[in-house]
Amino acid sequence: MPELPEVETTVRGLEPVLKGETIQRVTLHRGDLRRPFPEGLGQRLTGATVTGMGRRAKYGLIETNRGDTLIFHLGMSGRWRIDPAEIGKHDHMVLETQHHRLALNDPRRFGSVDLVPTAEVAAWAPFMALGPEPLGPDFNAAHLARVFKDRIAPVKALLLDQRVVAGLGNIYVCEALYIARIAPTREGGSISKVRLEKLVAAIRDVLESAIRAGGSTIRDYARPDGELGYFAKEWRVYGREGEPCDCGGLVERRIDSGRSTFWCPACQK
Repeated sequence: MPELPEVETTVRGLEPVLKGETIQRVTLHRGDLRRPFPEGLGQRLTGATVTGMGRRAKYGLIETNRGDTLIFHLGMSGRWRIDPAEIGKHDHMVLETQHHRLALNDPRRFGSVDLVPTAEVAAWAPFMALGPEPLGPDFNAAHLARVFKDRIAPVKALLLDQRVVAGLGNIYVCEALYIARIAPTREGGSISKVRLEKLVAAIRDVLESAIRAGGSTIRDYARPDGELGYFAKEWRVYGREGEPCDCGGLVERRIDSGRSTFWCPACQK
Protein backbone atom coordinates (compact mmCIF):
# COMPACT_ATOMS: atom_id res chain seq x y z
CA MET A 1 0.00 0.00 0.00
CA PRO A 2 1.18 3.58 -0.46
CA GLU A 3 3.21 4.54 2.61
CA LEU A 4 4.50 7.89 3.87
CA PRO A 5 6.99 8.52 1.03
CA GLU A 6 4.38 7.71 -1.61
CA VAL A 7 1.83 10.05 -0.01
CA GLU A 8 4.45 12.80 0.36
CA THR A 9 5.39 12.32 -3.30
CA THR A 10 1.71 12.49 -4.25
CA VAL A 11 1.16 15.74 -2.34
CA ARG A 12 4.26 17.31 -3.90
CA GLY A 13 3.06 16.24 -7.33
CA LEU A 14 -0.40 17.71 -6.82
CA GLU A 15 0.72 21.01 -5.34
CA PRO A 16 1.94 22.69 -8.55
CA VAL A 17 -1.33 21.97 -10.37
CA LEU A 18 -3.77 22.54 -7.49
CA LYS A 19 -2.47 25.26 -5.18
CA GLY A 20 -4.00 28.60 -6.06
CA GLU A 21 -6.53 27.01 -8.41
CA THR A 22 -10.29 27.25 -8.03
CA ILE A 23 -12.22 23.99 -8.19
CA GLN A 24 -14.88 24.49 -10.85
CA ARG A 25 -16.50 21.06 -10.84
CA VAL A 26 -16.57 17.96 -8.63
CA THR A 27 -17.83 14.69 -10.09
CA LEU A 28 -18.41 11.55 -8.01
CA HIS A 29 -18.80 8.35 -10.01
CA ARG A 30 -19.94 6.32 -7.03
CA GLY A 31 -21.14 7.01 -3.52
CA ASP A 32 -18.25 5.63 -1.53
CA LEU A 33 -14.75 4.24 -1.27
CA ARG A 34 -13.96 2.48 2.01
CA ARG A 35 -16.78 4.57 3.44
CA PRO A 36 -19.28 7.03 1.91
CA PHE A 37 -18.06 10.33 0.49
CA PRO A 38 -18.87 13.26 2.83
CA GLU A 39 -22.35 14.67 2.50
CA GLY A 40 -22.35 17.85 0.42
CA LEU A 41 -18.78 17.27 -0.77
CA GLY A 42 -19.39 18.64 -4.26
CA GLN A 43 -21.24 21.71 -3.04
CA ARG A 44 -18.60 22.59 -0.44
CA LEU A 45 -15.69 22.19 -2.87
CA THR A 46 -17.16 23.72 -6.02
CA GLY A 47 -15.98 27.33 -6.25
CA ALA A 48 -13.40 26.87 -3.49
CA THR A 49 -9.78 27.87 -4.06
CA VAL A 50 -6.99 25.57 -2.92
CA THR A 51 -4.80 27.51 -0.50
CA GLY A 52 -2.42 24.84 0.76
CA MET A 53 -1.29 21.22 0.56
CA GLY A 54 0.10 18.98 3.26
CA ARG A 55 0.46 15.51 4.70
CA ARG A 56 -0.15 13.87 8.08
CA ALA A 57 1.11 10.29 8.38
CA LYS A 58 -0.33 8.47 5.33
CA TYR A 59 -3.04 11.08 4.73
CA GLY A 60 -2.88 13.89 2.16
CA LEU A 61 -4.37 17.31 2.94
CA ILE A 62 -5.89 19.83 0.51
CA GLU A 63 -6.85 23.12 2.21
CA THR A 64 -9.37 25.56 0.73
CA ASN A 65 -10.29 29.20 1.30
CA ARG A 66 -13.69 28.14 2.60
CA GLY A 67 -12.22 26.84 5.82
CA ASP A 68 -12.43 23.20 4.74
CA THR A 69 -9.64 20.66 4.31
CA LEU A 70 -10.06 17.65 2.06
CA ILE A 71 -8.29 14.69 3.66
CA PHE A 72 -7.55 11.69 1.45
CA HIS A 73 -6.09 8.26 2.12
CA LEU A 74 -4.89 6.14 -0.80
CA GLY A 75 -5.71 2.81 0.83
CA MET A 76 -4.10 -0.18 -0.86
CA SER A 77 -4.04 0.90 -4.49
CA GLY A 78 -5.16 4.52 -4.75
CA ARG A 79 -3.44 7.29 -6.68
CA TRP A 80 -4.26 10.66 -8.21
CA ARG A 81 -4.08 11.05 -12.00
CA ILE A 82 -3.35 14.48 -13.47
CA ASP A 83 -5.07 15.30 -16.76
CA PRO A 84 -5.90 11.71 -17.77
CA ALA A 85 -6.75 11.34 -21.44
CA GLU A 86 -9.92 9.48 -20.45
CA ILE A 87 -11.82 8.94 -17.22
CA GLY A 88 -11.72 5.25 -16.37
CA LYS A 89 -14.02 3.06 -14.31
CA HIS A 90 -11.78 3.33 -11.25
CA ASP A 91 -11.61 7.15 -11.32
CA HIS A 92 -14.17 7.56 -8.55
CA MET A 93 -13.78 11.29 -7.85
CA VAL A 94 -12.80 13.96 -10.37
CA LEU A 95 -11.84 17.56 -9.56
CA GLU A 96 -11.72 20.08 -12.39
CA THR A 97 -10.09 23.50 -12.34
CA GLN A 98 -9.64 25.99 -15.14
CA HIS A 99 -6.38 24.37 -16.17
CA HIS A 100 -6.44 20.76 -14.98
CA ARG A 101 -8.52 17.69 -14.33
CA LEU A 102 -7.53 15.44 -11.44
CA ALA A 103 -8.93 11.97 -10.90
CA LEU A 104 -8.73 9.95 -7.69
CA ASN A 105 -8.23 6.41 -8.95
CA ASP A 106 -8.72 3.51 -6.52
CA PRO A 107 -9.34 0.06 -8.05
CA ARG A 108 -9.70 -1.74 -4.71
CA ARG A 109 -11.60 1.10 -3.00
CA PHE A 110 -9.75 0.85 0.31
CA GLY A 111 -9.03 4.57 0.28
CA SER A 112 -11.08 7.32 1.86
CA VAL A 113 -12.05 10.97 1.44
CA ASP A 114 -13.10 13.25 4.30
CA LEU A 115 -13.89 16.96 4.48
CA VAL A 116 -13.00 18.53 7.81
CA PRO A 117 -13.10 22.18 8.97
CA THR A 118 -9.49 23.36 8.72
CA ALA A 119 -9.55 24.70 12.27
CA GLU A 120 -10.45 21.20 13.52
CA VAL A 121 -7.94 19.16 11.49
CA ALA A 122 -5.42 18.77 14.32
CA ALA A 123 -8.20 17.51 16.61
CA TRP A 124 -9.69 15.16 13.99
CA ALA A 125 -10.12 11.80 15.72
CA PRO A 126 -7.84 9.72 13.44
CA PHE A 127 -5.07 12.31 13.84
CA MET A 128 -5.42 12.54 17.61
CA ALA A 129 -4.47 8.86 17.85
CA LEU A 130 -1.24 9.29 15.86
CA GLY A 131 2.28 9.55 17.18
CA PRO A 132 4.83 12.13 15.99
CA GLU A 133 5.88 12.51 12.36
CA PRO A 134 9.10 10.55 11.74
CA LEU A 135 10.60 13.49 9.83
CA GLY A 136 9.52 16.03 12.43
CA PRO A 137 11.34 17.43 15.49
CA ASP A 138 9.28 15.48 18.02
CA PHE A 139 10.52 12.13 16.74
CA ASN A 140 13.82 11.36 18.41
CA ALA A 141 15.61 8.77 20.53
CA ALA A 142 14.17 10.22 23.74
CA HIS A 143 10.64 9.68 22.41
CA LEU A 144 11.38 6.07 21.44
CA ALA A 145 13.08 5.40 24.78
CA ARG A 146 9.98 6.66 26.57
CA VAL A 147 7.42 4.65 24.56
CA PHE A 148 9.62 1.52 24.38
CA LYS A 149 10.37 1.48 28.12
CA ASP A 150 9.65 -1.97 29.60
CA ARG A 151 8.02 -3.10 26.36
CA ILE A 152 8.59 -6.74 25.40
CA ALA A 153 6.91 -6.41 22.00
CA PRO A 154 9.21 -6.75 18.96
CA VAL A 155 10.65 -3.46 17.77
CA LYS A 156 9.20 -3.94 14.29
CA ALA A 157 5.67 -4.26 15.66
CA LEU A 158 6.18 -1.18 17.82
CA LEU A 159 7.37 0.92 14.87
CA LEU A 160 4.34 -0.14 12.83
CA ASP A 161 2.06 1.03 15.64
CA GLN A 162 0.82 4.42 14.41
CA ARG A 163 0.49 5.58 18.03
CA VAL A 164 4.26 5.24 18.43
CA VAL A 165 5.23 6.99 15.19
CA ALA A 166 2.94 8.14 12.40
CA GLY A 167 3.14 6.92 8.83
CA LEU A 168 5.72 4.13 8.93
CA GLY A 169 4.87 1.05 6.89
CA ASN A 170 6.30 -2.41 6.44
CA ILE A 171 8.82 -1.73 3.67
CA TYR A 172 10.48 1.24 5.34
CA VAL A 173 10.56 -0.33 8.80
CA CYS A 174 12.38 -3.36 7.38
CA GLU A 175 14.84 -1.09 5.60
CA ALA A 176 15.46 1.14 8.63
CA LEU A 177 16.02 -1.77 11.00
CA TYR A 178 18.53 -3.22 8.55
CA ILE A 179 20.43 0.07 8.28
CA ALA A 180 20.48 0.36 12.09
CA ARG A 181 21.51 -3.33 12.38
CA ILE A 182 18.67 -4.07 14.81
CA ALA A 183 16.82 -7.38 14.63
CA PRO A 184 13.09 -6.91 13.95
CA THR A 185 12.36 -9.45 16.69
CA ARG A 186 14.32 -7.62 19.39
CA GLU A 187 12.25 -6.49 22.38
CA GLY A 188 11.70 -2.75 22.20
CA GLY A 189 12.54 -2.21 25.86
CA SER A 190 15.94 -3.87 25.47
CA ILE A 191 17.34 -1.42 22.92
CA SER A 192 19.90 1.06 24.26
CA LYS A 193 19.65 4.83 23.82
CA VAL A 194 22.69 4.78 21.53
CA ARG A 195 21.07 2.22 19.24
CA LEU A 196 17.78 4.13 19.30
CA GLU A 197 19.64 7.19 18.04
CA LYS A 198 20.96 5.10 15.15
CA LEU A 199 17.45 3.81 14.50
CA VAL A 200 15.98 7.33 14.36
CA ALA A 201 18.70 8.38 11.91
CA ALA A 202 18.07 5.27 9.80
CA ILE A 203 14.31 5.92 9.67
CA ARG A 204 14.84 9.48 8.53
CA ASP A 205 17.47 8.45 5.99
CA VAL A 206 15.33 5.77 4.37
CA LEU A 207 12.23 7.98 4.22
CA GLU A 208 14.10 10.95 2.76
CA SER A 209 15.79 8.70 0.20
CA ALA A 210 12.45 7.17 -0.77
CA ILE A 211 10.84 10.60 -1.20
CA ARG A 212 13.71 11.72 -3.45
CA ALA A 213 13.23 8.57 -5.54
CA GLY A 214 9.48 9.14 -5.85
CA GLY A 215 8.50 6.28 -3.56
CA SER A 216 8.42 2.54 -4.12
CA THR A 217 6.30 1.08 -6.89
CA ILE A 218 4.50 -2.08 -5.84
CA ARG A 219 1.20 -3.25 -7.26
CA ASP A 220 -0.67 -0.19 -8.54
CA TYR A 221 1.17 2.79 -7.06
CA ALA A 222 2.41 5.52 -9.37
CA ARG A 223 3.04 9.24 -8.92
CA PRO A 224 0.34 11.69 -10.03
CA ASP A 225 2.23 12.38 -13.26
CA GLY A 226 2.07 8.69 -14.11
CA GLU A 227 5.75 8.04 -13.44
CA LEU A 228 6.73 5.09 -11.28
CA GLY A 229 8.60 5.42 -8.00
CA TYR A 230 12.15 4.12 -8.19
CA PHE A 231 13.11 3.54 -4.56
CA ALA A 232 12.54 -0.21 -4.99
CA LYS A 233 15.85 -0.26 -6.85
CA GLU A 234 17.54 0.97 -3.67
CA TRP A 235 16.06 -1.62 -1.30
CA ARG A 236 18.87 -3.05 0.79
CA VAL A 237 16.92 -5.93 2.33
CA TYR A 238 13.21 -5.83 1.45
CA GLY A 239 12.30 -8.43 -1.17
CA ARG A 240 15.85 -9.87 -1.19
CA GLU A 241 15.26 -13.25 0.47
CA GLY A 242 18.19 -15.59 -0.11
CA GLU A 243 20.48 -12.87 -1.44
CA PRO A 244 23.83 -12.12 0.21
CA CYS A 245 24.11 -9.32 2.75
CA ASP A 246 27.20 -7.11 2.64
CA CYS A 247 28.19 -8.64 6.01
CA GLY A 248 28.53 -12.09 4.44
CA GLY A 249 25.23 -13.45 5.72
CA LEU A 250 22.05 -14.20 3.80
CA VAL A 251 18.81 -12.23 3.84
CA GLU A 252 15.93 -14.19 5.33
CA ARG A 253 12.17 -13.73 5.21
CA ARG A 254 9.70 -14.40 8.00
CA ILE A 255 6.01 -13.71 8.44
CA ASP A 256 4.98 -11.49 11.34
CA SER A 257 1.27 -10.77 11.82
CA GLY A 258 0.62 -11.55 8.17
CA ARG A 259 3.40 -9.26 6.89
CA SER A 260 6.70 -10.27 5.32
CA THR A 261 9.76 -9.30 7.31
CA PHE A 262 13.11 -9.26 5.51
CA TRP A 263 16.28 -9.18 7.59
CA CYS A 264 19.81 -10.51 7.99
CA PRO A 265 20.22 -12.59 11.16
CA ALA A 266 23.99 -12.39 10.81
CA CYS A 267 24.27 -8.64 11.38
CA GLN A 268 20.92 -7.55 12.83
CA LYS A 269 21.02 -8.22 16.57
